[in-house]
Amino acid sequence: MKKKILIVIADYYKDIADGLLKSSLKIIPKKNLIKIIKVPGAFEIPVTISKNLKKYDAFLALGCVIKGQTPHFDFISQVSTDAIMKLSIDSKKPIGNGIITCLNMSQAKVRKKKGAEAAKAVISVLSQKWGLILMSKKILEL
Repeated sequence: MKKKILIVIADYYKDIADGLLKSSLKIIPKKNLIKIIKVPGAFEIPVTISKNLKKYDAFLALGCVIKGQTPHFDFISQVSTDAIMKLSIDSKKPIGNGIITCLNMSQAKVRKKKGAEAAKAVISVLSQKWGLILMSKKILEL
């Protein structure tokens, strides 16, 4: 069954964002309908997902936050993660958190393929419902 998936990507670090997006698109089955929305930073990802909750079956949050010399890194990382988790639980829809948090650009470059892991998580959660249906049919046959 076709699923509608929204990818919200913070492109503050364009090279890293492109890597996250490419790696995630390799994982999502082609039969699904995918829309991509770019936002300036990780802080804008949760509100963008929130505005689109009723239109899509699942979401991917992709971006990168790199630690600087102020506590800004800690605030943005924490509030983004908390908001994404709350949206997912409240809506009962999977949101793959592919916002990587890194201490420097070198780490970010190494981790820019982590979008694939977020995509795998979303696909796994989407398939849970069907797995239960198939399992219940099998039990009825016994």
